[in-house]
Amino acid sequence: MKSTFKLAGNLALTLALAAAGIGAANAADKVKVGLMLPYTGTYAALGTAITNGFKQFVDENGGKLGGREVEYFTVDDESNPAKATENAKKLVSRDKVDVLVGTVHSGVALAMAKVARDTKTLMIVPNAGANELTGPLCSPYIFRSSFSAWQPSYAMGEALAKKGIKNVATVTWKYSFGEESVAGFKEAFEKGGGKLVKEMTLPFPNVEFQPFLTEIAAAKPDAVFVFFAGAGAAKFVADYAAAGLKNSIPLYGPGFLTDGNLGAMGGAGEGLLTTLHYADGLTHARDAAFRTKYATTYKLQPDVYAVQGYDAAQMYEAGLKAAGGDPEKQEEIIKGMESAKIDSPRGAFTLSKAHNPVQDIYMRQVKGDQNVMLEIVSKGLEDPARGCKM
Repeated sequence: MKSTFKLAGNLALTLALAAAGIGAANAADKVKVGLMLPYTGTYAALGTAITNGFKQFVDENGGKLGGREVEYFTVDDESNPAKATENAKKLVSRDKVDVLVGTVHSGVALAMAKVARDTKTLMIVPNAGANELTGPLCSPYIFRSSFSAWQPSYAMGEALAKKGIKNVATVTWKYSFGEESVAGFKEAFEKGGGKLVKEMTLPFPNVEFQPFLTEIAAAKPDAVFVFFAGAGAAKFVADYAAAGLKNSIPLYGPGFLTDGNLGAMGGAGEGLLTTLHYADGLTHARDAAFRTKYATTYKLQPDVYAVQGYDAAQMYEAGLKAAGGDPEKQEEIIKGMESAKIDSPRGAFTLSKAHNPVQDIYMRQVKGDQNVMLEIVSKGLEDPARGCKM
């Protein structure tokens, strides 16, 4: 008799779940999130900030995404493209994650994206700005919560041309994101009448900058535009100031030059101007709440990397909501993400047809330990997504 009542009870539960659109077999399923980010090396702090931001959004939603608890699978990608394919395949094939979140290094992200496309796994890029990801290699499965290399650098090229600067030298690491950053700057700067008088590169993650500083001093350009990030950026800025160049040849770059590393510069970054889609001193209500929560939770001030992690979680949540919380309904998730308006700490943004944020770009100035917003230099800037045929 007891077993009969038990069977009847189970049947009633199954019918109730079915009526609510939830299968009994997957009612307790978790959303599996694969975080493939750098936790050691040059970009370790960036990977940690992205992770913190992502988890903060989840925590604010009761530890859930799309109404389901979240299970994390974490891999240190070491910013090493040679290991990227194997690491991504482990997350997809072994751990069977519902979404890949990664990464910082563009070379690693490009390899991850190939795995995502080949296996039809949803992927959200919370930093790497390689233009190809939302350009020639765009895919229904690939989204970005950050930026393209083109966006902040193009905005700086426009800004410097408008200031009347004519001759600029550039320096960057010789890999896709650095070269694309310089190309975006060059496109806008030359369109505005400027000229690049010297373009210099060095292998990633080399930080022996002295030969380049010597060349800059000899060339005497009106300004210098660079792409570096993390610990390498901190060293370049410190070396630039120590070489006596800071006060004679203004230094500019996209905001990665000064985000998350001002303390390591020892004051050398004071006054630097950079362009980015996030800044200190914004007046959005969402930003104030985000910053307060982040500082309380992690005992740190958030930076752009934390925002991009936070918004990666927001974007996936929007997709899951559209799919009724079911991570297997990929088509509905994709449509939900494509149509979402994200209430980001950076300011609200939408996604382009290539799945790249359409967002405001700010001019920021280093003041103490902050990158303070001065003005919006490009309103709702959309990456051209050249070569995307999605």
